[in-house]
Amino acid sequence: MCIFIKKITIIDYGSGNIRSIYNGFKKIGVKVNISSDKYEIENSDALIVPGVGSFGAGMKNLIDYKEIINNHIQEKKPLLGICLGLHMLFSNSQESPGIEGLNIFEGSVEKLQLPPKYKIPHMGWNKITVNKTSKNNTTLLTDMNQKYMYFVHSYYINPADKDIITAYTEYGAKIPIAIGKDNIHALQFHPEKSGEAGLNILRKFVDEIE
Repeated sequence: MCIFIKKITIIDYGSGNIRSIYNGFKKIGVKVNISSDKYEIENSDALIVPGVGSFGAGMKNLIDYKEIINNHIQEKKPLLGICLGLHMLFSNSQESPGIEGLNIFEGSVEKLQLPPKYKIPHMGWNKITVNKTSKNNTTLLTDMNQKYMYFVHSYYINPADKDIITAYTEYGAKIPIAIGKDNIHALQFHPEKSGEAGLNILRKFVDEIE
């Protein structure tokens, strides 16, 4: 049985792993909305920016919600980006030259450059290492150090401010795979596909909603 705790909305901008995220919250007993309606999105207590596919295609649709997302963040309401939803928080991406991201964080999204034995895309289960030295918000990753999470990606984030990085994984290189600052969280891996550990991350996100 699912219940509403607060109004949590997955932004349906036409590109995203929406149904799997919806089902992840359903598994923890939390009903979330899926909506492309701007009024409904701006009146939400928490937002989720999902994403699969290319940076350029994603931004083409998400740009219509840029002002709402910025206002949501300024109002100190929680936001969670997942996979491409992480990438689009940054300034730009090598995947789509000339396309501007939401630019909430300065930095670029870059193609994985790995030794030949490592396949790209990076797909499957990898352990994460929580950045315990970060002075920013790592609350979603409490007790997640060395847990396995599920990844599917060919690009990685390169923030200008390294202190926002809240976790890394090792896959032919040390790859930053999560960020946190104040009310913003974003993850390269898919918590909704990462078993009980991933579901616990969704629970922690819900707990942050006032």
